[in-house]
Amino acid sequence: MNYELFENEYAKFWVNNQILFFEYKPDLVIDLKAAQQIVKDRITFQNEVTYPIFCDIRGVVYFNKASRDYLAKSGSILTKAVGILVHQKVSKAISSFYLEISKPTVPTKLFEDKSKALQFLSNYI
Repeated sequence: MNYELFENEYAKFWVNNQILFFEYKPDLVIDLKAAQQIVKDRITFQNEVTYPIFCDIRGVVYFNKASRDYLAKSGSILTKAVGILVHQKVSKAISSFYLEISKPTVPTKLFEDKSKALQFLSNYI
């Protein structure tokens, strides 16, 4: 697949300025099945090209443990770095916990400011 914009039931993603933008849809609960579909679709969309990824998780209500573990490892396939955009204290607390416990395999940071996340990711283009 080679689309300018790809969308599934969980998220939409596109590439701009050599960064893959990944935006979760609102009010989602992500379980292992959802995480596996998301990663599968993203990898297919990328067509073997590795990108830094801007990941907007503000729409997610909850990631269960199995999905967090899966995304920490398999979610890093074909990624150079990940900047995660959060906006709520709960999102930030869950994401911070995820980063500490799950140990993503590529440089991964949390941001409340989109421009700071993009600045971080520009180091990996």
